[in-house]
Amino acid sequence: MKYVQLGSSPLEVSNICLGSMTWGVQNNQNDANAQIEYAQSQGINFIDTAEMYAVPPTAETYGKTEAIIGNWLTADSSRRENIVLASKIAGPGFSYIRDGSKISGANVIAAVETSLKRLKTDYIDLYQLHWPNRQSPHFGNHWPNGVNHSAVNVEQQTSEMLDILQGLDTCVKAGKIRYCGLSDDTPWGINQYLKLSAEHNLPRMVSIQNEFSLLHTKDSPYLIENCVLEDIAFLPWSPLATGALTGKYLNGQRPEGSRWTLTQRHGLFRDTVNADAAIAAYVKIAKKHKITPAHLALAWCEQVSGVTSTIIGATTMQQLKDNIAAFKQPLSTDVLEEVNQVLQQYPTPY
Repeated sequence: MKYVQLGSSPLEVSNICLGSMTWGVQNNQNDANAQIEYAQSQGINFIDTAEMYAVPPTAETYGKTEAIIGNWLTADSSRRENIVLASKIAGPGFSYIRDGSKISGANVIAAVETSLKRLKTDYIDLYQLHWPNRQSPHFGNHWPNGVNHSAVNVEQQTSEMLDILQGLDTCVKAGKIRYCGLSDDTPWGINQYLKLSAEHNLPRMVSIQNEFSLLHTKDSPYLIENCVLEDIAFLPWSPLATGALTGKYLNGQRPEGSRWTLTQRHGLFRDTVNADAAIAAYVKIAKKHKITPAHLALAWCEQVSGVTSTIIGATTMQQLKDNIAAFKQPLSTDVLEEVNQVLQQYPTPY
């Protein structure tokens, strides 16, 4: 296993991060235990979760994933010291999470307390803001005019960001979180937080996790440049595009129990004619070179310069084994060139 530094923090994390959002809906406690233990046997020391999980998010599943991880942690007191544990505070929009209110300093403090109780631990290594208070160009909003940036009140947003950093600072000083990060944010968001941290001597953001895959490269050149030059760890989520890049949804297929058979908060915005065509092309490349489509997608993600640790998830143990194995077998120059040709043909398939 390869280990890398988590941005400007001293934390050393595996270049594969075990995602957990299926635990509590598609997977139960025993499934999660088995996944964590297998991941650890392969050298993975980085686990990502969120208060909002499991997914799809509902009032009934809110906090379930953290509780599952907490149950695993307390089964053996030595387990906590062997993992880097990341969680996230939900942004605004869910009535059952703090009445749908925005992220604030006070809400950070409250959310950290409840997450710690569910996780049954004294501290969280990396605490992230799941999405910003302002509307951001994510979850299918990447198109021109998808977000009205002119409507953003910069002074208000900056004030909210400062308040959030002060709340994070309170938690850091109390020893409840070690480092802070972002999720589903933009270069502007990164740089505002860095500026405020420097001006007010507050915790510095060390990472960001955004969607990134062969079907979603829209913001990556600008985001990755910002991350590399500012020493921010880039943590891609959904490198298989919610499983679509395995080819299992081609031609309208919906395998029983799969992610796309569940109600999606933002709808199936990845299910487009161009996405289907791009996936079919990637599947063809994988078949030609005698590897799986998942191997192609994950190994490609790992080989993109600037990627720190890729967040993977699985609903079956075989999927997890196959996904981890993909990182051990880099793609050849020939394969990468064929992939680049498809990327140029379908640069924004959804």
